[in-house]
Amino acid sequence: MSDTILSVVRKSIRPQAGDSWATIAERELPKLKTEDGVSSLQSWNLHVYMRAPAPEGSPRAGNPILPSDVIFIEPPMAAA
Repeated sequence: MSDTILSVVRKSIRPQAGDSWATIAERELPKLKTEDGVSSLQSWNLHVYMRAPAPEGSPRAGNPILPSDVIFIEPPMAAA
């Protein structure tokens, strides 16, 4: 593997307080319809999307995204 491949970093963000998949999609992927952006984000961020849901009544209920998460805003690179 070459050093060039290892030095390429995938674009990512840290969510803002109260962000949801839709708000991130609208802000970071404005060229896509919101629903398409949400679908893309969820497929690129399975580490967040597949997280166990928070208990009902907790501050995180209904939204798995935490301000400390790293959210990728572009797909993984193809294997060389």
